[in-house]
Amino acid sequence: MATYKKKYKPEGKKEQQQVEEMESTTAEVFNTLDETASKSEQWIEKNSKPLFYALVGVVVVFLAYLAYNKYVVEPNELEASNELAFPRKYFDEASTAGSGIDSLLNLGLEGTDGKFGFLDIAESYSGTDAGNLANYYAGVSYLQMKNYEKAITYLEKFNSDDALLGPVALGAIGDAFADINQPEQALEYYEKAANKKDNTFTSPLFLYKAGQTAMQLKEFGKAETLFSKIKANYPSSEQGRSIEKFINAAKYAN
Repeated sequence: MATYKKKYKPEGKKEQQQVEEMESTTAEVFNTLDETASKSEQWIEKNSKPLFYALVGVVVVFLAYLAYNKYVVEPNELEASNELAFPRKYFDEASTAGSGIDSLLNLGLEGTDGKFGFLDIAESYSGTDAGNLANYYAGVSYLQMKNYEKAITYLEKFNSDDALLGPVALGAIGDAFADINQPEQALEYYEKAANKKDNTFTSPLFLYKAGQTAMQLKEFGKAETLFSKIKANYPSSEQGRSIEKFINAAKYAN
């Protein structure tokens, strides 16, 4: 059996007035929406060319970025990486040579036979990974040659999130400051190195160096804290196996 709804008929003047007000409000809302839609259409129609040009501009910038990476950045990275292989050969030889180490390190730094050394690569390819790495090799080379100021200069230019290279570079700066008798700066960099990347090799090593430097500065409370971190977090490390005596030395030096 079919059913139907009766049209609602308000009872009384008050209810009639409420219905009329609701109908009026609804009509106003739809009119407002129509006006807004109309204005939006007019605005889009009026500004269609600028919008189109803006969209084209975004596309052009994006394509230029892709092209720059493909045809400039990537070839530059490859070229820099190839250049880095030459001075690294002398750097690696110096690490195992019994004598003439400084000569080998100089060849790595300055280059020879028309080939770039670390210094040239760091300058000419400064925006590349290889150029960044050249700063590290230059800094370590100068550190081994006891040219501490230049070691600090180049190592501070190096930046890496690598689990080992990042902390080692900061620790090397600490070593350089220690060797020129600036223990406050050495302590600062040893702590940075210890906290850079948490691992069982560099963290306890540089905590230990930081603790020893704090002892030298007579900051015994700080030294005890640093040594205690090794005991708590790295007991199996080389430094952790004998750390108790250093904790006691710092504790009873207060």
